[in-house]
Amino acid sequence: MRKVFVIIVVGVLASLGASAQTAFEVKQTISILGDSYSTFRGYIPEEYATWYSSSSLDRTDVIDVKQTWWWKTIKDGGYKLGVNDSYSGATISYYGYNDEDYADRSFITRVTRLGNPDIILIFGATNDSWTGGRIGEYLYSDFKRSDLFTYRPALAKLLQSAQERYPNVKLYFIINTELLDEITESTKVICDHYGVDYIELYDIEKLNGHPTIKGMTTISEQVLNVLKKGY
Repeated sequence: MRKVFVIIVVGVLASLGASAQTAFEVKQTISILGDSYSTFRGYIPEEYATWYSSSSLDRTDVIDVKQTWWWKTIKDGGYKLGVNDSYSGATISYYGYNDEDYADRSFITRVTRLGNPDIILIFGATNDSWTGGRIGEYLYSDFKRSDLFTYRPALAKLLQSAQERYPNVKLYFIINTELLDEITESTKVICDHYGVDYIELYDIEKLNGHPTIKGMTTISEQVLNVLKKGY
């Protein structure tokens, strides 16, 4: 009888321990490094340009942060939001629109501002494609500032900097639809070089070049599908 009682007690304690572990399981934190696709006024640094806000109905149907791809990804996936450092119009390289120097808002410059996440989602290259796609050569070391005005060296520098800044943090690069073929292919090659997983999107509904509510939902679903496989 005593042996049976001990077995029962041990079983109950084990069950309680498992329940407690589940109840106090720490959620993983996701930080976002992006451009206009990942903006929403009030959730990015105040001085950054934004595309999405509660008053942007004249150009998009996305007017609630809960409709954005990143909010839905974090909410539906059971994650916590770390930092959203997204700047509308930003390029990965230093080359911007109208031949301007975009070093101040480039992904390379902003990658140091992501806090202490478990996962980093980098969603860029759209503006690099839209500015005309200055591609450059594949380069993985000895970067000169002039190199960073072209896409391939700039992306390599970005991923290298991210890995050095955030050891043991899982990095994903989200590849948009409708990019220049050279941008898409170069992104895959460089991600593979650094061992960074990429998420290649497909069938994203857009308005004025930006995801609609439906498009945001599709992005979230595709991102979550990959995240669930990775952990």
